Parts: sequence; structure tokens; C-alpha cells
Amino acid sequence: MKYAVLIYAQEVPADQVSPEEWGAVMAEYNAYTKMLDDAGVNTNGGEALHDTPTAKSIRVRDGKTNVTDGPFAETKEALGGFYILDCQNMEEAVRYAAQCPGAKSGTVEVRPVIDFSQQG
Repeated sequence: MKYAVLIYAQEVPADQVSPEEWGAVMAEYNAYTKMLDDAGVNTNGGEALHDTPTAKSIRVRDGKTNVTDGPFAETKEALGGFYILDCQNMEEAVRYAAQCPGAKSGTVEVRPVIDFSQQG
């Protein structure tokens, strides 16, 4: 079964992160991705996302489309990226998600992915 590993963290402006700090963060994520690849659970379905000021939230109510800037939730943590893992069960997905570097300073959510091809 596939599981989305959603990585939430407080956004830090790029000019407040040194190249060395950014390199260290990327090294952690590269090592995490390699571990997932080596374990055979990474579907390569994940990506990093641009910061929330680039986001648009869309709501359609009574046939009218409302587009607002930013994410839909007021929160200090924002969705920064995700992985799609192919695991045997939720427990295995949680075990891999707990190793995500983002879990050390933010929140990592695991959510099962619906396989519509299996729906009858």
C-alpha cells in the first residue's frame, strides 16, 4: 500500500540560512532518500515544494471560485514536501517517517494513499 509522508516545518527565509546550513539539511535529506531507496519503499513520487507565499488556495462555493494567496491553514508550520512510500502497512510507513529529517524540528504526517484502480 502507498503512504504519503507529508513534511511540515516552520519556513525560514532563504537569506537567513547559510550555504553550510542548507548543505547540511540537504545532506540529511539525501541520506534519508537513499535509505528509502535502498529499503525499496521509495516510489520516487516525492518532491520539495516552494515556500507558502507562492501557493494559492482555491475554494468553490455555490459555483463561485474564490482564489486566495497562501496555504489554506493559518499555521506556523507549512507543508514543505512529501514522499510517497510503498509499505506493507501503516506501522512500517510510520517507522520510515520517523527517520525523516523533518521530524526532528517539524511534523511529519503519514496518510494512506487511495488506490482508485482498486475501487469497485
